[in-house]
Amino acid sequence: MVWEHTYDPLGAPILSTLLAAVPLVVLLGLLAFARWSGMQAAVAGLISALAIAIGVFGMPADAAVAAAAHGAVFGLFPIGWIIVTAMFLYRLCVEAGALDVMKRSVMGLSADHRLQALLIAFSFGAFLEGAAGFGAPVAISAALMVGAGFPPLEAACLALLANTAPVAFGALGTPIITLAKVTGLEERDISAMAGHQLPLFSLIVPAWMVCMMAGWRGLTGVWPAVLVCGGTFAAVQYAMATFVGAALVDVVGGVASLVALAAFLHWWKPASVWRHGHGWTDRVTASLIQGDSAARIAWAWMPWVFLSLAVFTWGLPVVKATLDGKDTPPRLSRVAVAPELPVPFLDGRVAKMPPATRDSREIERAVYRFNWLSAAGTGILAAALVSIPWLGISWRRALTIWLENLRSLGESLATIAAMLALAFVTRYSGTDVTLGLALTATGAAYAFFAPLLGWLGVALTGSDTSSNAMFGSLQRVTAEQLGLDPLLICTANSTGGVMGKMIDAQSIVVSATATGTHRREGEILRRVFPHSLALAALMGLLVWLQAGPLSWMVPAAR
Repeated sequence: MVWEHTYDPLGAPILSTLLAAVPLVVLLGLLAFARWSGMQAAVAGLISALAIAIGVFGMPADAAVAAAAHGAVFGLFPIGWIIVTAMFLYRLCVEAGALDVMKRSVMGLSADHRLQALLIAFSFGAFLEGAAGFGAPVAISAALMVGAGFPPLEAACLALLANTAPVAFGALGTPIITLAKVTGLEERDISAMAGHQLPLFSLIVPAWMVCMMAGWRGLTGVWPAVLVCGGTFAAVQYAMATFVGAALVDVVGGVASLVALAAFLHWWKPASVWRHGHGWTDRVTASLIQGDSAARIAWAWMPWVFLSLAVFTWGLPVVKATLDGKDTPPRLSRVAVAPELPVPFLDGRVAKMPPATRDSREIERAVYRFNWLSAAGTGILAAALVSIPWLGISWRRALTIWLENLRSLGESLATIAAMLALAFVTRYSGTDVTLGLALTATGAAYAFFAPLLGWLGVALTGSDTSSNAMFGSLQRVTAEQLGLDPLLICTANSTGGVMGKMIDAQSIVVSATATGTHRREGEILRRVFPHSLALAALMGLLVWLQAGPLSWMVPAAR
């Protein structure tokens, strides 16, 4: 028997919305104010989500428990798998001494932490987001910044902030592709619309990062580099999104930004150098750093070159299809490399109802896909395996490092599993749609609130792709009812959603794990939440203007 979503189970929209918000309030409140650990807060949020889903919204208990189990397993694979393999590669580099060489080479470009953050978190992070996504950019860039001498908590926060502007085009354009499928709009049109919004924030975010680190004085000292970094990425992002498509926006933009900034720093230096813990130092004194030979630097960076090549290759559709066995005739091979397992008691048991869907009733599928060979984490593992002999580490020692890595990440993986279990319960119970419908009641002001709906979706699910799948249809239905441009409003779900990436529980746990600040997730949340909300509000303002005086910025549908 199919259970149909009820978005106002109490017959009182305000009360139903308040109860639907309880799990999110419990999770974020315990993290930010009660100073509970991520694991404790996630378990408490999950228990409240199950209670609300079953006791208030009427979801069958077996389906609710199955949704939680589905989310927990998804949290371990593929999300947790990325963390395990990325941290394994990082630990190999530490073991071989390559990380110290990398640190000195980055300082050779600039000893200034402001500029290092731009290089690592923004430019390199954007490339990783485009190639892999799903937690890899935050994990890898945060770990690299710790290796470069950043305080762990600061590295976690900067990695989260930097991972905003590129998210809508992450994983080779997956969020845009998903939004097109859900809404029925053209993928190229959505890509172009996003390309007329996000480049403005690609200019803002690097400056915002520097201000968060070193204040306005810090920004005025490096504004030319900020302009080169953000301006290059913004220009490429606009051109690729508008004229080419969504797939390679971040990959090309990230590489272009990284190369442009590195080249710029060869002939331009800030008047004074700023470093965490040291403040302002003389430029000449800071540049007196013991250098390594070019060959030694190349040796140290090669594992990350392997990583970049692997995640990009693994992200290509033709490679994914091959690794999933789709191009192999025998069906047995597909089952072996990418088995798809319907979730018992959940698959086909839940139906999404209008206005969350444009259909009269949309049956929710719940299929767990164990694509162990094509997963991004497997690509990172391949890079790590190639790096073992390259770094001169014995296979026995590498196995020891792998086991130590697993042991150290045990609690973090359990936390991620609990976070995703909570997200899946809210999704399949329909409580997330109830929260979204509260924003659709804003009438003429909805153009401002549409991005905030996407922001809420990412905060709940940890994924711009999932937020688009969850709220895409609702955005189109609401836009058509209010006489707003569906292309503008639907795209706003994705471009506004990216601002929620820094506060979703999954990303916070990933950043804390990568920087060794596990159990300090609440501090990270308190630090980044105001920035997330402010950027989401700015995106709301831009969309509101594009629905009115700036309507010329909305590209014509093909």
